[in-house]
Amino acid sequence: MRMEHSGSSKSLTSLKRTALGILFLFITQSVGAVSPPADDPGAQERQYLVQTLVRIADPVLVSLSQNKLHQNMPVEGKTADRKDYSHLEAFGRLLAGIAPWLELGPDETPEGKLRKKYIDLTVLSLRNATDPKSPDFMNFNKGGQTLVDAAFLAQGLLRAPTQLWNRLDAVTKANIITALKSTRVVTPGYNNWLLFSAEVEAALLKFDGSCDRMRIDYALKSHQLWYKGDGTYGDGPSYHWDYYNSFVIQPMMLDVLKTLVEAAPSQYLKKEYETVLGRAQRYAEVQETLISPEGTYPPIGRSLAYRFGAFQLLSQIAYLKALPEGLEPQQVRAALYTLIKRQVEAPGTFDKNGWLQIGLYGHQPLIGENYISTGSLYLCAEAFLMLGLPPNDAFWTGPDKAWTTKRIWQGENMPVKHARD
Repeated sequence: MRMEHSGSSKSLTSLKRTALGILFLFITQSVGAVSPPADDPGAQERQYLVQTLVRIADPVLVSLSQNKLHQNMPVEGKTADRKDYSHLEAFGRLLAGIAPWLELGPDETPEGKLRKKYIDLTVLSLRNATDPKSPDFMNFNKGGQTLVDAAFLAQGLLRAPTQLWNRLDAVTKANIITALKSTRVVTPGYNNWLLFSAEVEAALLKFDGSCDRMRIDYALKSHQLWYKGDGTYGDGPSYHWDYYNSFVIQPMMLDVLKTLVEAAPSQYLKKEYETVLGRAQRYAEVQETLISPEGTYPPIGRSLAYRFGAFQLLSQIAYLKALPEGLEPQQVRAALYTLIKRQVEAPGTFDKNGWLQIGLYGHQPLIGENYISTGSLYLCAEAFLMLGLPPNDAFWTGPDKAWTTKRIWQGENMPVKHARD
């Protein structure tokens, strides 16, 4: 039986809470050392989004870099088994979202210095998460969920090869390769899960020079068969009205095909990538239209607790500088900023120690399915891919522009957009 002294425990909790508050204040002051001019909305919005991203990331990366993630992270969820997966969920999903920003690398600006801090924290976290002797060594192969979040970790590495993979020591690189290969014991379902295997194999191809190509080809060919038209794939043979085309399907198809093209360019692969990108552009166009003038969106389907991670694909298409004709960077920026800010600032989004809580708007535990736990929620970080565009990119310059629904509901006379095959 473990005995605790309630007084000292409360004091310790209070100290931790105070320390986290001071740390977040330091982060906010660091990135905002020079406030953007009032007439530069893009710079102001970027500053807010960077502050928000590091606010989300801080409890995970600080704890994991110190080998204290299992010790510090609460695991809110409906089933007891989620504690077996939740820590890899938090780290892998956060990594996939923060990676493009980290890949910009350090520089002498306040934001560049902040990136240096989070690059260093992430490198330490990768070491601890994959070291079998570490207290925070993560579960990569016991239970099907492990494949899912190994894939998100792989996605993050693919998105930041220079600032993350190239900074790792040889032992950590070998541990990561071993961890990724160990997921092959998991048989993916005949649905979007095929892409988790494909994403893992793409990372192995990129960083180990070899992969199980059948797992990649089977996933891509299956999804080509499941294409339903107008920029949307089925989740398996059936169509699901939810946000999985953005949570998983289209971003991972783009990542995997990009990796294949880089490894062995061919006209066939380039054409396949262009086809998938064209469909993704159409889906991004639809996503932009789903954002209401107030920065809300329809709460349809599964996994709504991933919050603004539902708009990963729109952010990714902006990051790839591939927005379709008719979508201006400044309208996408304003729409995503408004949407993210509205959800982040809902009371109850974070617990008293800064960890995300289950919900779409604030703390709403009933929104979480049985597979949702604290770690799952960090998929929301995928909405920040646009921060991989440097501050001087056109996306961050110029005045805000109204997005589609805002223009229509203000009475603007504008043409409608029709379906495409």
